[in-house]
Amino acid sequence: MTIQAHLEQLAKKHGALEEKLHTARTSPSTDEREILEIKRMKLKLKDEMERLKGTRH
Repeated sequence: MTIQAHLEQLAKKHGALEEKLHTARTSPSTDEREILEIKRMKLKLKDEMERLKGTRH
């Protein structure tokens, strides 16, 4: 897999987590721990994308 393809895959996962986070925030039954876990996963993906972008140059 090329770096670009991997970045695109990570971006899709990040977008899916963004949607999941939005749903969790609007649902009264979601607890704060679940929201924090989604945020952690998003941040991990974002960090990985930034790391990969740095290796392309």
